Amino acid sequence: MKQKTYNLQDINKVAQEIIKEVTSKIIIFNGEMGAGKTTLIKKIVELLGSNDHVSSPTFSLVNEYKNKEGSIFHFDLYRINDIEEAYQIGIEDYLYSGSWCLIEWPDKIIDLLPEEAAIIDIKVLFNEERVLIIN
Repeated sequence: MKQKTYNLQDINKVAQEIIKEVTSKIIIFNGEMGAGKTTLIKKIVELLGSNDHVSSPTFSLVNEYKNKEGSIFHFDLYRINDIEEAYQIGIEDYLYSGSWCLIEWPDKIIDLLPEEAAIIDIKVLFNEERVLIIN
């Protein structure tokens, strides 16, 4: 486990550290609403070499971005009601595709995630700083 305190000016460096530190292309992002999960994912996608516009897939559940290696998948599972909805979008195909899978609000699919998935916890501090914990 690695812990780091950061603010928005450090986002590039933090995203680089995450890419360097994680041992899985499946990354779970935990944090309350407004903690900065999507902002961090945007920077990670950019650093992975995608020029695509990154936005939260809140209504589509998954967005696909392209880089020279193939695809990067960004999930926002806040609006799914149960694991069946995840099966309906083919979640297992994405998870075992070998592509990067960046997942917000993973609680309802936690039993489907591979053991090796990296877990990022983001906690908001009082002074606009965040604490990032890589598990």
